[in-house]
Amino acid sequence: MNIAKLVFNPIQENTYVVWDDTKECVVIDAGNFSAREDKALVDFIVSRGLRPVAAVNTHGHFDHTLGVECLKRTFGVPFMLSGKDRFLLDGASAGAAVFGVRVDGMPAVDIDLDTVGEVRFGDTVLRVIPTPGHTPGHVALYEPQSKALFTGDTLFRESIGRTDLPGGDYSWIMRSILDAILPLGDDVHVYPGHGEDTTIGHESMYNPFIVEVLNEEVNYKG
Repeated sequence: MNIAKLVFNPIQENTYVVWDDTKECVVIDAGNFSAREDKALVDFIVSRGLRPVAAVNTHGHFDHTLGVECLKRTFGVPFMLSGKDRFLLDGASAGAAVFGVRVDGMPAVDIDLDTVGEVRFGDTVLRVIPTPGHTPGHVALYEPQSKALFTGDTLFRESIGRTDLPGGDYSWIMRSILDAILPLGDDVHVYPGHGEDTTIGHESMYNPFIVEVLNEEVNYKG
């Protein structure tokens, strides 16, 4: 499996193009915002002879969905997002305005990730793992053979996603990390929605949010 990261929009969001030897691909969290960024993403896909089959989103925040309409218009792909995050698309204009970004509208969701357990392209299967907390419908996408995990804004290198935005919940995000992400194994490579990639092993040792909770649980058990 091949993974390319393109950093887009004023929020510096990580957009991932993921493909295998069949040349079929998915775009995870398309955040391209301007005409120049639209061209950069389309040119990347076309120049490599890739065939997009879906625009897949870990969650519905505007900085991760800005480029979905470009993908739908250019390649005719479906938009995949948890139905629990549809309200974020409806409120995208107001949410983006807080960050000084103008958003006129968001595309309709074609496939509700709450109704599917996996995303398929070519010979590759991405497992859909619910990871609520940053948003109610947040998911991670995991490819077990290459041990690649796309965590969106749940887990970053030595940090976690915000939980003070509408629908966020700190206890949920920590349970998602502890119960759904850490058990995947220390050697799993993490591709987050912002910043540099990392591994679960690194985060287990150096992420202060995880270390604090793990230490509290150890002390509680006594």
